[in-house]
Amino acid sequence: MSRRQTLLLAGAGVASAVIGGGLAWWQLRLGEPAIDASFWDLRFERPEGGELALAPLRGRLLVVNFWATWCPPCLEEMPDLDRLQATHAAQGLAVVGLAVDGPAAVRQFLARRPVRFAIGMAGLEGTDLSRRLGNQQGALPFTAVFDRTGTLRHRKLGQTTFSELDGWIRKL
Repeated sequence: MSRRQTLLLAGAGVASAVIGGGLAWWQLRLGEPAIDASFWDLRFERPEGGELALAPLRGRLLVVNFWATWCPPCLEEMPDLDRLQATHAAQGLAVVGLAVDGPAAVRQFLARRPVRFAIGMAGLEGTDLSRRLGNQQGALPFTAVFDRTGTLRHRKLGQTTFSELDGWIRKL
């Protein structure tokens, strides 16, 4: 391969990386206004009975985590989410787990491994909601962090850790 061809290929690679990075940034840009107001009107059945409404959580730091009992990374991050809730509850943090799963499976799982944060039964509609929050793939786990103004500040597809989440919350 000639030097010119090598330079052209390298240039094309750099251009592709820049374009791909720009598109990824555009799709996942942070600090954008919160999603439409209907998000805060959502209500979910709770595994223990009753209802989990998002409206009372508006104005608080909010971590929304989409998970399922059949998702190993989801289950691995649950203790970190639980620890996050306990660590930052005094600062007004609310952690909400939205189960993209069947109610019976969620209840059985939580009977064995209870958590201190609120769980809502989102069912398959939870996948659509996570897409509205920026989860283009609709995969799990997916976490979204809102500041006190309701602005989506962080989102992540894939397993989170306590230190990652704690760092995000401390900066808000």
